[in-house]
Amino acid sequence: MQRIVAGAVMAFAGTGIAEAQARDPGRDADVSYDVRFDNAVHHEAQIAVTYRDLKPGPVEFRMARSSPGRYALHEFAKNVYSVTATDAAGQPLAVRRADPYSWTVPAHRGTVTLRYTLYGDHGDGTYAQIDPTHAHLNMPATMMWARGYDDRAIRVTFHPLDKSWKIATQLPPSTGSADTFWAPNLQYLMDSPTELSDFQLRTWPLAANGRTYTIRLAVHSQDTPADVDRFAAEAKRVIAQHFALFGGPPVYDFGTYTFIADYMPQISGDGMEHRNSTMISQPRSLKDADFAQIDTLSHEFVHGWNVERLRPRGLEPFDFTRANPTPSLWFAEGFTQYYGPLLIHRAGEKSLDAYLKGLGGTLSGVVNAPARRYGSPQEMSLRAPFVDAAQSIDPVNGTIFVSYYPYGAVVALALDLSLRERYPGLSLDAYMRHMWARNGVEQVDYAPAKPYTPEDLEAGLAELTKDPAFAHEFFAAHVRGSALPDFAPLLAPAGLTLRHAAPAQPWLGATRVKTVDGALTLDEIPAPDTPLYRAGVDRGDTLVSLGGQPLATPEEWTAALATASVGKPVPLAYRDRTGDHRVMLTPLSDPRLEIVRTETLGTPLTPAQHRFRAAWLGTAD
Repeated sequence: MQRIVAGAVMAFAGTGIAEAQARDPGRDADVSYDVRFDNAVHHEAQIAVTYRDLKPGPVEFRMARSSPGRYALHEFAKNVYSVTATDAAGQPLAVRRADPYSWTVPAHRGTVTLRYTLYGDHGDGTYAQIDPTHAHLNMPATMMWARGYDDRAIRVTFHPLDKSWKIATQLPPSTGSADTFWAPNLQYLMDSPTELSDFQLRTWPLAANGRTYTIRLAVHSQDTPADVDRFAAEAKRVIAQHFALFGGPPVYDFGTYTFIADYMPQISGDGMEHRNSTMISQPRSLKDADFAQIDTLSHEFVHGWNVERLRPRGLEPFDFTRANPTPSLWFAEGFTQYYGPLLIHRAGEKSLDAYLKGLGGTLSGVVNAPARRYGSPQEMSLRAPFVDAAQSIDPVNGTIFVSYYPYGAVVALALDLSLRERYPGLSLDAYMRHMWARNGVEQVDYAPAKPYTPEDLEAGLAELTKDPAFAHEFFAAHVRGSALPDFAPLLAPAGLTLRHAAPAQPWLGATRVKTVDGALTLDEIPAPDTPLYRAGVDRGDTLVSLGGQPLATPEEWTAALATASVGKPVPLAYRDRTGDHRVMLTPLSDPRLEIVRTETLGTPLTPAQHRFRAAWLGTAD
C-alpha cells in the first residue's frame, strides 16, 4: 500500500495506464470536452464540447435522462443554461430547441463547439456538486453529447479551480497534459464519475491476470492522514475477500480500479458502481461515522463483477434517454447486498454477532413484509424506475413494495444455505463463480459480451448442481414467485437459531409516528390484516390516545404501547378525515425476528455445525 497525500494526477499511473497512453486515441479525438469551474462559489461549471467531422445536416445535442447504476428517470437538463454554439472559426451558429432535453444546431460546416453552463449542488452518485472545496461530477448530469456519434473516442480536459486540486477518475490520462483524459466511447465516458479536490490518495499494487493493477483510494474528507490510513487498511483486507470469492479480480481495462470517496458535510449519502471505479459518499467523516463507510465500499466493490461485467441484458447497452428496466435486480443488487457485509465479516472487520444482527434484521424485514403478497423479486425489480431515487408528488401505497436489495439478499441466503446442505462442496460462492465464468468473464470493447437474462441465471444454477428440477423449483417459488422457505431448519446446520426478537412486546401494525402541529400523526400505512389496518386507521390520521393515555409525541406513543398486552384489547381514540373515532384494538405479538448463535442459548455447537459455520462465514465464533 502506498500513501500519497499530495501529488499530480500522474501518481495514479499503473502498468495499464502506460499501455493506454501508448495507444492514446484521445490525442486525435473528434470529440473533446473542456470543463472549467471559475464560478464554483455559485455552483457553476462552464463546459464546452466540440465535435469535428460531423455529417451534413442538423446535429442534435442532448442531456441524459438516466444514469448508469440508477434505474429511474432524472431531469439533468433542468440545470443546463446559457447554451451557445460556434463553428471552427469561432463564428456563431444558430441553436434551436424543440424539447426540454435537446439543443439542435441546424447548419454547420463539419465542426460545432457547444458551450453551456451547468449548475450543480447535489453531491451523490447521480448528480453533480460544484463548490470551492471540490467538483464532484457524475457524467450524465454533467456532459451534453451529440446524438449519432456514440462510438467516437473522446478527450476531456479539466481545469482545476485550485492548484491543490487533484483528479480522481477511471478515465485513462491522455498524453500532453496532466489534466486531460480520454474515453473510448460515450458509454465509457458516461460511466466515469470524476472528483476534483484536495483529496488524500492511497494506492497499492495487485498482481493478477498476468498484469499488475493499481487499486486507488481517493478520500475527500476532513479526516487525518492516520484515519485515512486505517480505512485504506480495512479496505485492503475486505477486497481481498472479494478476490477470494470470484477467484481474482476482473480485467481492469486501463490497469486501475479507483474508489472515489467523498465524506464531506455538504455531500449526500450514496454509493454508485462503475466499470473500473465507484463513487461513494457520506456526510460524516470516517472518524465521526466510526468507519462505517466500509459497508458501502464492500457493496460497491462486488459490483465490479456483479452488474458491471456480469450484467443484466436490460442494462446493456445503457440508454441514457429513458429508464432502463430489468427483472434481474434481485440478483444484480440483492445478491450484492448479501455479499457486502458477509465479506466484511470474512475479512475480520465485523464481529459474528454484529453480522448476524444485520442479517437477522434483513431477514425479518422481508419475511414480515406485506408487499410480498403483491409481487415476487422479479416483479419488485421491474418497479425500480418508480423507487430508485425517483420523485413524484402523489403518495404511493408503501405496503406494496419491498426493495429488491433486501428481497434479493434473502433469496441469496436461502440459495446459499440450500446449496450447502443439499450438494456437498457447493455454495452460493460456487454459483457466483459459475455465473461469472458463464456470462461475465468475456468482455468486448469495454462491455460485457454475454449479458444475462433470468433464464440464464436459472440455467446456470441447473448446470452447477446438475439438477435442473431443483433450479426450476427454486426459481419458480422464490424468484418468479414470492414464497420464502422456512429459514429455521436452513440456519440450524450452522448452529444458528431463528426466533422472535420480542414476542411479549405488543404490536399494532405500524411503528412510524411523528408530531405535526402539536398532534401525533401516523406516518405510515399499517400493514394489511393488522389491528390498525382492520380498524381503518391510515397514514396521516391523528392518534389522540391509547389505553386512555393522551398522545402528542412519539415517546408517549411508545410508553402507552408498552403498557398494553398481547391479546388484551386496548382502546384507541383517533381522528381522520371524517371526524373522531374510538376503536378497540387487540395487540399482536411483535413479529420481528432475530438470528442468534445457538451456543448463547446454552446448546454447544456440534462438530458438524462448527464446520458448516466456518465454511459459510469464514469463522465459527
